[in-house]
Amino acid sequence: MRHVIIRDDDTSAVTPSACLERLYRPFLDRNLPVNLAVIPEVRTDVRMPDGRLEGFLTAGRNGGHRAALIPLAQSPDIVSYLRSEPGYHVLQHGCHHDYLEFGNTDRREVARRLDLGRQRLTEAGFAPPETFVAPYDRISRQAYGELARRFQVISTGWFELGRIPRRWWPAYVRKKLERRRHWRVNGTALLSHPGCLLSYHHPCRGMLEAVQRAVNSSALTVIVTHWWEYFRDGTADEPFVAALHSVADWLGSRSDIRVVPFSAVAAGRVALD
Repeated sequence: MRHVIIRDDDTSAVTPSACLERLYRPFLDRNLPVNLAVIPEVRTDVRMPDGRLEGFLTAGRNGGHRAALIPLAQSPDIVSYLRSEPGYHVLQHGCHHDYLEFGNTDRREVARRLDLGRQRLTEAGFAPPETFVAPYDRISRQAYGELARRFQVISTGWFELGRIPRRWWPAYVRKKLERRRHWRVNGTALLSHPGCLLSYHHPCRGMLEAVQRAVNSSALTVIVTHWWEYFRDGTADEPFVAALHSVADWLGSRSDIRVVPFSAVAAGRVALD
């Protein structure tokens, strides 16, 4: 049995619930869980290095927002929608989603943001998160230490020797020698993914095949996408949406593949390799 985890990043207080419904209804109807990496208190003026507003702030609504910090609980629409669908599983995605937010080496500031993020999610009525996703997949050595104290699962793109705590190095070397994608340190599961296979940066033709290759090559595969990429210009990119839905069709048709939430890994019900 192969296992697949669907992870969608960047849901926040400013996300239109209609966008998530449009994308993930075929998954929910097939009882395929969707893990949403949720920004607990989104900063509404986050910009990329080139000066552009982050896509999750403008997608789906043809415009931006005034500069502010908006806790998730201040958006009853998205909170009500997420809580009404048991197929959604909420992860902690940073705190404000500032650029390279958890590349910060100030341990106190990292800890403050982690605890504030958890507080904001619980204030919105969600259980304390078991899984953490760092904005931009950037995690400092100091941040890894704080994350391991608070979370059972860390999901990121890759791991670097120079960024993980030194006491983790022996386990990291074993992982590399054994060519394993995922590993554990002191009870914390560390999961990587094969890149954002479902992204507007790739042609829609071939997306399903790329997902199939990744899934068939590993016992556990994390498939990452970003809801806002499907609504970049305020309306749905229909070929891209269709490509995502073809993944739901394929996964739903396979008896030898089980789609699971990160919580199944946290509970030890899914082997990493």
